[in-house]
Amino acid sequence: MSAAASLLVAIVVAGCGSTTYFAGRTLPPSGLRNRVLITIQNPSSSSTGTAQFVDAYYDIRYVYSSNNTNPAFTISGFSGSEPTTIQNMPDELFGAIYSSLSGTLALVNYAKESTSGAVGGLSGLYSSVFITSNQLYTFGTSQTSNVLTVVDKSGSTTTSYNFAAPVKLYRVSVNSGGSVALVFAQNSNYVYYPRKLTAAETTAYSSGSTSWPKAAVDCEPQSGPAWCLFQAESPDHVDATGNAYGAPLTFDMPVKAVFSADGGTAYVLNCGPECGGTKAAVTSLSIAPFIFLTGQESGSLPTQSTLESNTLAIPGGASNALVNSSTLYVAGQCVASTTLSSAQLPQCSGAAPSSGSIFTGTLTVVTLPAGSTTTMTAASPVSISDGYPGAISRMVLADDNTLWIGMTKCTDGERAAAGLSVGCLTMVNIADPASPVATLMPYNSDATGIAAVTGLHKIYTAEGGQVYIYATGGSWTPGTAINNYYVTVTGTAYDVAYMDATSDSDNTDY
Repeated sequence: MSAAASLLVAIVVAGCGSTTYFAGRTLPPSGLRNRVLITIQNPSSSSTGTAQFVDAYYDIRYVYSSNNTNPAFTISGFSGSEPTTIQNMPDELFGAIYSSLSGTLALVNYAKESTSGAVGGLSGLYSSVFITSNQLYTFGTSQTSNVLTVVDKSGSTTTSYNFAAPVKLYRVSVNSGGSVALVFAQNSNYVYYPRKLTAAETTAYSSGSTSWPKAAVDCEPQSGPAWCLFQAESPDHVDATGNAYGAPLTFDMPVKAVFSADGGTAYVLNCGPECGGTKAAVTSLSIAPFIFLTGQESGSLPTQSTLESNTLAIPGGASNALVNSSTLYVAGQCVASTTLSSAQLPQCSGAAPSSGSIFTGTLTVVTLPAGSTTTMTAASPVSISDGYPGAISRMVLADDNTLWIGMTKCTDGERAAAGLSVGCLTMVNIADPASPVATLMPYNSDATGIAAVTGLHKIYTAEGGQVYIYATGGSWTPGTAINNYYVTVTGTAYDVAYMDATSDSDNTDY
């Protein structure tokens, strides 16, 4: 069948009067079934930021017609200064756009293609912010004010926790079920977590800090607190309220956590050398003791020795990761060897970083415990795009057994220093997880967003402030650049998300 005939068939099918598509979802006002959402900064002198979406089936920013004169699709009512990340939740038919300059988290109704308002209680600028899929809890960490903010819609409360210098808040990681929030700080080997108090605990702690559990860093308000912020500690003792406490559990510059599909296990990423630490590693933790919902936490935190036995050294870097079934893909930067391999690809030197160290990007495949296997194992690292040490990369799984990784500042790494080809976006073939094959995409500057358009064998990216499209396979050769002329935007494209994905798992892992 010719391309023209295929297009005609698609148009006829689209016009057959159907008002629903995947999983009974209602056809949105635009009539599009395959939408990619784009956050755009500085679209004009009179607008600080917009959220637009495009037709990802035809790769155009307007309704298909003979004259193509229709305007671009825009999320109605959206307002935000410097919109950056999109938390994509297609299962719940909504997304959350964080604007880094205005400090607002706007909720987008995918069915109505409009905003449903911003999350109240957030104030200031956040380096990391997440909302649970039921929209009841929002967590944000601010590096500028060194504060963790917890917005509890179920209890109609907003609580802020102050961290004391030199601890510098970095980011918060929330599991898929929205029951655990782990908090990380720069230049710290510790992990923190908020917990909602029971009525009895609220009464017990109402006299102030002297009655807080010994593991608590901060309880607010001091008179009758609703929440406390805890530091993860070894359960060596139990205080008068029944809370376990002991020596702080020590990691190696932890930066974030990713979670198993069922949300029951957290894999804490020890950033190690690229964050000023000693050894990159992954630590497996049961989330049961960390559950913040009242009365639902169970078990106790591990001892330091148990923590260490559940920690796997990563031969490359470990600043981001993505879980796929029984495999954990760990990305990061390691100190590069000055001697290149026979394949002319940078390698990890294994040396500690110094003032003159140059880093290089790596992907390490970790096999997770399954069946009778109780330990994690790591393969040798694979060379990928270089990036800024310690910066959180972008990772997403796409069609045709491909994993896509985006980095920033890729021109500062070993590839550029050695005169090799440089690119901030890497495509990895994971058909055989034990032997991934990485391919660097052409350099288009920083890769700040990736969206997997599943079922259509393509991805959308935001690179260097513009939108690009690549094929994952199908009738195309994997990695082929698809014409992006009709999806380019005016302004700076920063993030992208596939609004019509089949599940929340189609979400760039930041």
